[in-house]
Amino acid sequence: MTASSAIFIININIVLFLYFFPLGCISFTLHQIEKSMAEPIIELSNASIFQGQDLILEDVNITVNKGEFVYLIGKTGTGKSSLLKTLYGELPLTVGEGTIAGFSLNGMTWKTVPYLRRNLGVVFQDFQLLTDRNVNDNLKFVLRATGWKEEKLMDEKIVDVLSKVGLKSKGFKMPFELSGGEQQRIDIARALLNSPKLILADEPTGNLDPETSDEIMSLLFSISRDYNTAVVMASHDYIVVQKFPARIIRTEKGKVMDNATINMH
Repeated sequence: MTASSAIFIININIVLFLYFFPLGCISFTLHQIEKSMAEPIIELSNASIFQGQDLILEDVNITVNKGEFVYLIGKTGTGKSSLLKTLYGELPLTVGEGTIAGFSLNGMTWKTVPYLRRNLGVVFQDFQLLTDRNVNDNLKFVLRATGWKEEKLMDEKIVDVLSKVGLKSKGFKMPFELSGGEQQRIDIARALLNSPKLILADEPTGNLDPETSDEIMSLLFSISRDYNTAVVMASHDYIVVQKFPARIIRTEKGKVMDNATINMH
């Protein structure tokens, strides 16, 4: 077969393909494939968020898919932390419906909350590391608390998560021997221990300088991208949000607004 004959056959095949599958159909098919691949990790429907008897947020409707990075912004006191606490089971969901990583938030009890949290990772602003033990023992404490028993498997998992956050050699350091950025990386490593489908990060850059904040943000984005992990990050640092753009959810005046924008002025 000559080169010109091969080119002619290829062109005929392209024409036939486009005849039977017009561009509109191709676009629609790709859209359907993309839609079918979307796996909701967070679904809240007509939910109300309470702190005790106080209504904080009402008529909350949110869907976050696997691998998606989402900011949760809003002024202090507008309900960001309350929403996060509801998502990881610290506050009960009594009005509306909610599922997180396949677990129903409705009727969640202190007995079922640990099973939910094994599928989540939570990153705190103030790190919340145990100061009386080194990094390895901090991480091993969490593994034991979530049901791990074999020392060899725990040691392998600790090396794995420390490698992912670039601190493989810091396992024997005490928390006070680490910088703020390193402690936040350990906090993120701890959140990764059970290979979570979702990471909830509460102001993770709040106590860090701008350069270290950028490093932590790059790490969180890479985790979301490389491991297809959904990340919901509460923040009031609009400079960070602008530098690392993603979908924004805003809490304001008792409501939650999706696909929000920020105003720097």
